[in-house]
Amino acid sequence: MQPFASLVKVTIPNYLSGLPIPDSIGGWFRLGVKDWATLIPPTAALAGLTYITYRAFCPHGRPQPNAKVNPSILKTNPKVVDTVDVEDISEKAVFCRCWRTKNWPYCDGSHGNHNKETGDNVGPLVVRRSK
Repeated sequence: MQPFASLVKVTIPNYLSGLPIPDSIGGWFRLGVKDWATLIPPTAALAGLTYITYRAFCPHGRPQPNAKVNPSILKTNPKVVDTVDVEDISEKAVFCRCWRTKNWPYCDGSHGNHNKETGDNVGPLVVRRSK
């Protein structure tokens, strides 16, 4: 614990007090190349810490999956509604619930790729006809 206390109480304050930070705006224009090079490491560390904090705590900073559930099926309709008569089902029918199928409204297994890409766990709706 002593090395950490020494780092926080002595080493970092001494390092920061030695940085060429001007007292006025005009002082920034009078800094030399060596002074600017000295400011690069703490600036990069502060920028990295800020970025990591932003990504961790700001919801819009995280990558978001496609917000729309239906990416391509019957987009010209105001609402997608399908009706399947139970009498038309022979033994079973497998319906899509991920909205990625090319054979709407039936499942073609597209949910597998969708689940891999998004970390989701969606699967089809299976309807079986009772005997």
